[in-house]
Amino acid sequence: MREKKQQAAGAVSRRCVLTRAAGAAAAGTLILRGRAKAAGPQRKGRIKQAACRGAFGKATIDQMCQTCVDLGLFGIDLVRPEDWPTLKKFGLICTMVPAHGLSKGINHKENHEECIAAMRTSIEAAAEAGFPNVISLSGNRAGISDEDGIANCVAALKQVAGLAEKKNVTVCMELLNSKRNHPDYHCDRTWWGVEVVKGVGSPRVKLLYDIYHMQVQEGDVIATIRENFEHIAHFHTAGVPGRNEIDESQELYYPAIMRAIAELGFTGYVAHEYRPLKDALESLTKAVEICDV
Repeated sequence: MREKKQQAAGAVSRRCVLTRAAGAAAAGTLILRGRAKAAGPQRKGRIKQAACRGAFGKATIDQMCQTCVDLGLFGIDLVRPEDWPTLKKFGLICTMVPAHGLSKGINHKENHEECIAAMRTSIEAAAEAGFPNVISLSGNRAGISDEDGIANCVAALKQVAGLAEKKNVTVCMELLNSKRNHPDYHCDRTWWGVEVVKGVGSPRVKLLYDIYHMQVQEGDVIATIRENFEHIAHFHTAGVPGRNEIDESQELYYPAIMRAIAELGFTGYVAHEYRPLKDALESLTKAVEICDV
């Protein structure tokens, strides 16, 4: 999902960021949260785009935020609270708030106390900041059955669903592949995640559908999204194979995927979570254009 080790190639240079910022500023300014900001490009608006930190290369949080403004992005996924003031300074949001860890998740009862406490804290913080989503992760199977894993996830999420409803924050269980990137991860198939969401029965508990991960694990992406759309609150993108750029170098055709999502009336966010092999700013600019359908 979010490996600590990132490709060195593709760093966003400070000069590129400042050059683009100057160009946008020359075109006009926009007042965001009381501060004048460079006006981003006009987008079609059918897909609200964001990005994860890895897509920006080695940029600082300020450079990431300025790039978001320049490209017309709404925010950044999985930003820690200490960087939220910077997001707000640029008129951006944390589109997915982090909570508990990955391998030891809510599919095992012994992890419930820690994970539930972390989710509650994140829900409260997200609500206070005006951010829409909090992530949750199943954790690894570690020998547990599908049925028991689902039951345990449902039990844990029911303990935070009421708070999420009260605070108007959506808890999103992320779908990840166990085939290549996250061996033994339990929520690795759409049907499994959907069973968890149905079991909780809350409009504030849904799925984070990672397009890359689900193409690797099961394929049939557009049909699967259409069949399970009501249970999906957030999307991640990346190219297959390799989890790199979403351009013509990979097998998925993202314009068609984005059109399908837009036609379903999706109002959440699509965040780019790939590792750039090329210049990060150029790659992200192209990714945004590809998904602007």
